[in-house]
Amino acid sequence: MNKRKVPMRKCVASQEMKPKQELIRIVRSKEGEVKIDPTGKLNGRGAYLTLDRECILKAQKRNILSNHLKANVDEEIYKQLLTLADKETQ
Repeated sequence: MNKRKVPMRKCVASQEMKPKQELIRIVRSKEGEVKIDPTGKLNGRGAYLTLDRECILKAQKRNILSNHLKANVDEEIYKQLLTLADKETQ
């Protein structure tokens, strides 16, 4: 029986390669709108982030998402990410 290849992505904050299912995708649309993409299928430029409180705070402090997506990332996105991370740890 063939094993399926697990898609790997790099977290923009920690620079670690992890399975795609362990990361959350943040996407910038052509209109410049930044959204959280839990399905990983929205069109646009994407950045992957580990759903870990430390990684999210590091990305916020160093403005990593804004630099990677080449767009302004609203504070509300970081709040939503932290909420998702807290739900994940419960």
